[in-house]
Amino acid sequence: METAEERLNKIEERNKKVELDKAWETSFVRILSISIITYIAAIFVLYSIGVSKPYLSALIPVLGFILSTQSIPIVKKYWIKNK
Repeated sequence: METAEERLNKIEERNKKVELDKAWETSFVRILSISIITYIAAIFVLYSIGVSKPYLSALIPVLGFILSTQSIPIVKKYWIKNK
């Protein structure tokens, strides 16, 4: 049988992991990494299908991703109020 202290330690460890996972989801490093990978993949696809200016056109999905990672305070406030 676990002691209360052991259970508390497990809960604290789990909370640390959850906090780190959440921090990763909103981190600049994660957003930058995904943006770079998306840009390279988009260039490859656009170049392969013969799009003119693939380097410029590849910015569109990257900008879409970056925008999708930003919180929109007005929408967030409305969502929280109605949840």
